[in-house]
Amino acid sequence: MVNTITLKALRPELPAVIRDIDIKLDRYIVTKRGRPVAVMMGVDDYEGVMETMEILSDKALMKRIKKAQRQIEEGKTVSLEELRKKLENV
Repeated sequence: MVNTITLKALRPELPAVIRDIDIKLDRYIVTKRGRPVAVMMGVDDYEGVMETMEILSDKALMKRIKKAQRQIEEGKTVSLEELRKKLENV
């Protein structure tokens, strides 16, 4: 869940905000004078966002992902058993 909190309100509520981020996986947008100035989120959440950005910025990888999606839509898939047999021969 994304919450908005003012910087002034954040100060006394910081322990509760950190708990919500850690336990409930909440995210907070911190505002100052009505403008967003910071985002607070858990480390795992942050690392996931960064990894997603890295994947999306890799043109070759995105091309392979789109190709794989097309193959799935066309039914060009391999069963788990077929995959196991192929891997045994490697």
